[in-house]
Amino acid sequence: MNIKEGDLLWEPSAAVKARANLTHYMTWLAGTYGLNFENYDQLWHWSVTELEQFWESIWTYFEIKASKPYSTVLEGRTMPGAKWFVGAELNYAENLFRHMTTARPALLYQSETEPLVEISWRQLYDQTRRLAAALKAMGVGRGDRVVAYMPHIPETIVGLLATASLGAIWSSCSPDFGGRSVLDRFSQIEPRVLLAVDGYSWNGKIFERLDVGAELQNGLPTLEKTILVNRVTDGSGRDRLRQTVLWDDLPAGTTPPAALEFEQVPFDHPLWVLYSSGTTGLPKPIVQGHGGIVLEHLKTIRLHLDLSPGDRFFWYTSTGWMMWNFLVGGLLNGNTIILYNGSPAYPSLSVLWELAEATKMDYFGTAAAFVSACIKAGLRPNEMYDLSRIKAVGSTGSPLSLAGFGWVYENINQTLALESFSGGTDLCTGFVGGCRLKPIYAGEIQGATLGANVQAFNAAGQPVINEVGELVITGPMPSRPLFCWNDPDQRRYRDSYFGMFPGVWRHGDWIMINDRGGCVIYGRSDSTINRQGIRMGTSEIYQAVESLPEVVDCLVIDLEALGRESYMPMFVGLREGVTLDEALVRRIKQKVRQDISPRHVPNDVVAVQQIRYSLSGQKMEVPIRKILLGQPPEKAANPGAMRNPESLQYFTALAEQLRDRD
Repeated sequence: MNIKEGDLLWEPSAAVKARANLTHYMTWLAGTYGLNFENYDQLWHWSVTELEQFWESIWTYFEIKASKPYSTVLEGRTMPGAKWFVGAELNYAENLFRHMTTARPALLYQSETEPLVEISWRQLYDQTRRLAAALKAMGVGRGDRVVAYMPHIPETIVGLLATASLGAIWSSCSPDFGGRSVLDRFSQIEPRVLLAVDGYSWNGKIFERLDVGAELQNGLPTLEKTILVNRVTDGSGRDRLRQTVLWDDLPAGTTPPAALEFEQVPFDHPLWVLYSSGTTGLPKPIVQGHGGIVLEHLKTIRLHLDLSPGDRFFWYTSTGWMMWNFLVGGLLNGNTIILYNGSPAYPSLSVLWELAEATKMDYFGTAAAFVSACIKAGLRPNEMYDLSRIKAVGSTGSPLSLAGFGWVYENINQTLALESFSGGTDLCTGFVGGCRLKPIYAGEIQGATLGANVQAFNAAGQPVINEVGELVITGPMPSRPLFCWNDPDQRRYRDSYFGMFPGVWRHGDWIMINDRGGCVIYGRSDSTINRQGIRMGTSEIYQAVESLPEVVDCLVIDLEALGRESYMPMFVGLREGVTLDEALVRRIKQKVRQDISPRHVPNDVVAVQQIRYSLSGQKMEVPIRKILLGQPPEKAANPGAMRNPESLQYFTALAEQLRDRD
């Protein structure tokens, strides 16, 4: 399909509008509050100007289960500092298990090595009850941290729900993360219990991770117990770990209570810790709360993804990406969620499309990189599988190209809604995305979600239309970070999000909002690395690579941009007499693969004479990124603020080579 930016690709029919969940919500608003809106734009404007009434309506519409009512919806509107639903007490897991039913499964699970299986709501409940009892017997209670080095398997979801039911705090990393990278995250929050896997399968190969499990145990002094899940071994390697019990041996001498107990916690009680890496120091441990996540995920999944209870919801993800937490949020909405554990390209790129047919999938969520891979492979999945059940495709992780928009409609089905979706780990949601009441245009996200006052700001902090600017959110949302762990004066929190525009959330993406409310994301405006949706701070990569004796200095740039496949070059300064040969390139890439993750291995490694620094000694990643993306050097950087301005010449010449390649 040959399309141009802005071409109309899909328009909701009268029938689609009539059955949309947004229409049901608007009808309910009219009957309950006497509020009448003619279209989505009017509804959105009300949702961001009348914050208290909007979010109270979400609480009421979704019939949030709480043991204590709130006294105040919103206390203060400043950011940071706003307090939501003051006085309310509830539990994330209790709100999720409201949907327990025998009518449909809770989970559908498949992996590279395991066939498709159903897990009922009763099975999920009983396994959660069993693990919660075991954790409680280990001394885990309100506020304690339980961490998981686990893949995208049902046991990991059980771990989250059991932890949340106790009022303890959850955090997870995918087992393809290297031990150092995991310790940089988990060591900050001082966990009491670790859930670990013995290994995982990827692309047809088995990767044992017991040695990393031992490394985590040795590097986490507060750890008292490890629960080991065997997936690739027979359990004989357990003796390499200490204070470890096998998952299959739970509840380890305890008897689960007849019913799962739910610790009642304040609205802002910590639920989990996610990590959003900056460019210096350790990854930011972002704390999000029970109440905010319940409200935000229900709002987004029901109203914007248009999923109703019973619909089958899939998003290809890993436990190191916030989309894993978001997918679990489908259970809050009564959805059957579909898990796939393994490579999306093994044994071929058809594996997920085969899964879509087998599971009668309603919503297919993926990353833009997967769509790009399907295009390159010449894949036409609708000629091989019945994909007519798919009502919507969600794409996130990076900007979806125009070719990607066209491919989806031509090769899946022409009636689906293609919802390009963007948000972030920091809020654990998408704040621009789908709207089943609005048309879909090529290259464009339909608009901001309800309750999210998303704007594009120029350098002067002024909102702009039809111009690329910094993505900001100008009003508080319940799903914001409560705080960063070990940041008692909130200095890191404020510097990260409010340093550029005081009182306004600056997200770190470039965005253009057009005059019809649609928007386009143009990639990161800072130097954070975004690979397949997993964000990683450059400092973590530098720490790994610069530990090699041959490497003196290092600079890595992610050239993610609209319409271009992500390209990440690494520039290294070498010790005198060292040559960058193929063997050293392999060692550098292997070091990143081993210590950080396979996703963050650079595409190319290039030796340079000088790495560019500011006068204050900071690597000038953002200006170099701007130059390599095509911005004139005189606009990208001030040579007077540089320690070595002559280093500009190399990157200017490289930018010209990249333009010629495109």
